Amino acid sequence: MKPTPWIADLCRGALARAARLYPVEIHAFVFLGNHYHLLLTAPSAARLAAFMNHLNSSLAREVGRAVGWRERFWGRRYQAIPVTAEPAAQLERLRYLLSHGCKENLVRRPDDWPGASAVRSLRTGEPISGTRVDRTSLYRAARKRAPTDAQDYLSRESLELIPLPCWRELGPEDRRARIAELLREIEADATRSLRAAGREPLGRSRLQTQDPHQAPNRIARRPAPLVHAASKAIRNAWRQAYRRFVHAFRMASARFRRGAGLDALLELFPVGSFLPPGPFVGQAEFVSD
Repeated sequence: MKPTPWIADLCRGALARAARLYPVEIHAFVFLGNHYHLLLTAPSAARLAAFMNHLNSSLAREVGRAVGWRERFWGRRYQAIPVTAEPAAQLERLRYLLSHGCKENLVRRPDDWPGASAVRSLRTGEPISGTRVDRTSLYRAARKRAPTDAQDYLSRESLELIPLPCWRELGPEDRRARIAELLREIEADATRSLRAAGREPLGRSRLQTQDPHQAPNRIARRPAPLVHAASKAIRNAWRQAYRRFVHAFRMASARFRRGAGLDALLELFPVGSFLPPGPFVGQAEFVSD
């Protein structure tokens, strides 16, 4: 997903369309060269799964086509990590998201990142828009061998960012002032990091000319946290709740596989879980003369 204007536009369009078809509240986002981050609120795990399925498949088709990617686009499934209701936890996640590009010494300021990002919208309050390609209509026109112009099958999708839950009571001016302060802190940290390293950032122009098919020599992998929390007590409470959820699901799954009826599913499985696949039901074989 090299951060060219066209790919950034496609990423914004895919995100806006996914949020329209499967409504979730998008608080912030950033698309990097090989991954992206979303800070969002979903009404349920099922809605989040449907939203992510649509978004990732759209990105794989459109961005993959744009960069000539022929193999599997995503290396693994997405990871959804809960963020607690603590204001400090939410703000820490927002700051982490906005710092991408700067913390890797790729750009000097968050505004300098050339890829799709929520920085400008958060700073100004402007809605976000991106391009969607109507591949279905384009395919049908091609099947009919009708003259086609790809520009005729482009449309715009719009997205309005929703304030963080901890900022819902603030007015627009107050929220933008706090965003500006966060961005200033991130820029100051980036300046200190670049000065200590004795180097200049890679820069917008060089970022846009990177080869998307070039693999890195190594990829840093760290285990993802179970939850983003600001205090040890809340983090431990989440861990205990998750252990109880897993235990209840495993017990219910074992009973289901031993033959518990379908009418008992809602009573067996904990709220917020996806049911396991059931046993195959086949037709009995018989032999006749």
